[in-house]
Amino acid sequence: MGSEGPKGVVIHVTGFKKFHGVAENPTEIIVKNLKDFMQKRGLPADVTLGSCTILETAGIGALPMLYNVLESGIASTNAGDKEKVVWLHLGVNSGAQKIAIERQAVNEATFRCPDELGWQPQKYPIVPTDGAASWIRETCCPAEEILKFLKKKGYDVTLSDDAGRFVCNFVYYHSLRFAEQKGHKSLFVHVPLFSRIDEETQMNTVASLLEAIAATC
Repeated sequence: MGSEGPKGVVIHVTGFKKFHGVAENPTEIIVKNLKDFMQKRGLPADVTLGSCTILETAGIGALPMLYNVLESGIASTNAGDKEKVVWLHLGVNSGAQKIAIERQAVNEATFRCPDELGWQPQKYPIVPTDGAASWIRETCCPAEEILKFLKKKGYDVTLSDDAGRFVCNFVYYHSLRFAEQKGHKSLFVHVPLFSRIDEETQMNTVASLLEAIAATC
């Protein structure tokens, strides 16, 4: 993939394991296969695909792992290369028909069912020191430009301002906050089940998403 030498953008990608109601999480499969897929397809010259990590589908109990992953993005980046770091988080929306680019996360955890570690908060502020549960953090990535890029490639994608109140929103909120503190960027994208959009199409969409991030961020 041409990893030698300084690069413009390093993109780290995460997905999730199974959870209640979703025995096979498409994002686990996508992220596990992404490096091999991109090695065959090829990345733009100024892009490095960094870590590809599968997260536990859990909130507060999985925070240590999440922050270890986020901190690893700093440790693996050579400051002398002046690389930009972008975190791309993939999650599944089992009721969705399209891939959705999430523009924001809300400081509220209200889980419709217990997460995989048994936690089920209700109207819980994700970061209490941020203030009210209604506090919103927005991505610094140009979601509209990314959308246009993907549509020109022929992909049926959409924008969303509601990442839910479950683990996806929980992780996104923490990532956006971390990214702001460290000078990184963070973006969350929801995908449907493979029964709605097949695996090959989703893999190609995510590959083009990497290109879109590199071109716009």
